Amino acid sequence: MLRRRGRLLDDAAHLRTWARRGHTPLIRVRGRSQRRFSIAALACYKQGERSRLIYRPKRHVDHKRGGRRSFTWTEYRNLLITAHQQLGAPIVLVWDNLNAHRDRRLWEFINTHDWITCHSLPAHTPGLNPVEGIWSLLRRSSQANTAFTHPDHLMSVLRHGLRQIQYRSNLIDGCLAETGLTLTTSRQQRP
Repeated sequence: MLRRRGRLLDDAAHLRTWARRGHTPLIRVRGRSQRRFSIAALACYKQGERSRLIYRPKRHVDHKRGGRRSFTWTEYRNLLITAHQQLGAPIVLVWDNLNAHRDRRLWEFINTHDWITCHSLPAHTPGLNPVEGIWSLLRRSSQANTAFTHPDHLMSVLRHGLRQIQYRSNLIDGCLAETGLTLTTSRQQRP
């Protein structure tokens, strides 16, 4: 029935929308895309226990004046300290090659704390990063087909979506299983 009057289109997120034949659906937005929010997250796994998601969203208020548009090394350090306190256990950290993750000062912090074991993923391997699965879940659930009216609306939806994932440890487990990773605990250090 829809085939006569229009067609179903698939977008990159595999969601569907409808448009009349020959007309591309358009969504009008005000302004242009500016990076105003960042989220840092740790997907935490411990054999025999419920998986956990520890995250920190951040709104960048000075983004228009050339201010920083990402987390600083100290914010990542503070996230690691908080995770260590909440988990009450050593951390085996598997990180991608984000610039802030390679910061010399952050590695100095990691190397001086024996409760952190760090492994760096090879370049260009997002499929090995369990947190990429978390972002995919977030985009496909709480952010799908939503036009945000205000930055506070976006932040509220992000927090709600992350809480929903947090309460469903089977989703977090699935993100790890999808990577196929097996971890060892040998300590890697950087100069």
